Amino acid sequence: MTFSRLFSLVAVALVAGCSARSAQAGDPCFHAGSMYSDGAASCQSGRQYKCNNGEWLSTPDNCQPAGAVVASRPCSFAGISFQTGSASCQNGTQFRCEDGAWNTLRAPCKVGDSPIKVNSAGSTCMFGGATVASGSTICQSGTTSLCNDGAWVNLGTLCR
Repeated sequence: MTFSRLFSLVAVALVAGCSARSAQAGDPCFHAGSMYSDGAASCQSGRQYKCNNGEWLSTPDNCQPAGAVVASRPCSFAGISFQTGSASCQNGTQFRCEDGAWNTLRAPCKVGDSPIKVNSAGSTCMFGGATVASGSTICQSGTTSLCNDGAWVNLGTLCR
């Protein structure tokens, strides 16, 4: 064997030995271009994973990735669909819709309970380039507005 061939084999063995190593205790993990420290958790494809010495181990937990959009549930009162954050007057008291459930605001209403006759089968309204169904509400400048047959009506209740 020639000296140059022997030198080449030794160089290849050294490079392979330096680059191929097993995971060590405390090694970080990588996902989507980010480095995670040993013990960190990451949501990947709706499943939670934990970094363990440079390897991702699946946990039994489901998760939502950061920034994921999850639709909230609307509330219904007197035939009107209220989105989360909207308020309505019920028995003289304002209530706020919070993900499908009504919570009291402990504030009196300035107007009566659902004083507007709603045409839920009527024409839609436009808001910020989006179509809103008749009988639905939005929060506009801190008060609840109702789309009623193509026209926006201010209900005078608080919202956020």
